[in-house]
Amino acid sequence: MTHLKSLCLAALSVMATTAAAEEVKIGVAAEPYPPFSAPDSAGNWVGWEIEMIDAICAAAELDCVVTPVAWDGIIPSLTGQQIDAIMASMSITEERLKTIDFSDPYYNTPTVIVADKMFDIAPTAEGLAGKILGVQASTVHQAYAQKYFTDAEIRVYQTQDEANQDMIAGRIDATQADALAMADFVEGAACCEVKGPVADDPAILGLGVGAGVRKGDTALLEAFNKGVAAVIADGTRSAITEKYFGKDIF
Repeated sequence: MTHLKSLCLAALSVMATTAAAEEVKIGVAAEPYPPFSAPDSAGNWVGWEIEMIDAICAAAELDCVVTPVAWDGIIPSLTGQQIDAIMASMSITEERLKTIDFSDPYYNTPTVIVADKMFDIAPTAEGLAGKILGVQASTVHQAYAQKYFTDAEIRVYQTQDEANQDMIAGRIDATQADALAMADFVEGAACCEVKGPVADDPAILGLGVGAGVRKGDTALLEAFNKGVAAVIADGTRSAITEKYFGKDIF
């Protein structure tokens, strides 16, 4: 009996270790990014991307825990093993692929310029010349604006919300951001409208948004690819998108 008890305890120990090992810390930007991710009044993280994380992890049979991390330190947190993956609307770019790997994309939308309805601003270098353009720090939008909109004054913000609020207040003329994220903003802000998409540059703007994982973490990468494929194929992504945007825009 003693030997049997020891075997049972050993088995339980292995099971507990395995369960703990399966917990995956998903890094999201600590800065609110509605309607993708933001804490509610109780401090729980909610939003389109949070529901997508839950759905992808469920389909991939992963025990995921949302872990807020400052955006400008989110990749170092991944490579330093403070988190296990990034799912924070991070575009798959050549530059980031030098440091981390990405799953297949779970969404992709154009990059747009948003400005006051009264301004005749085109989403081009000529249209933004002499204008003040707000972008979020450490994003593809900052990199793109600094390459293509050299005749504009580029003002960098820690969060997109700060840029949006300065645009409402008239302190900047326009902002550049993801079309899906700005759809929610322009719907609620009477001042502003989408002026159109910028010319695509996949090398900077990326090939869509995927889950970022550490180099060599093949098992986790394959699990995310399984989850992404499943939620797209079974209509889960469509249902979540319709909930937040009124229709399936992908």
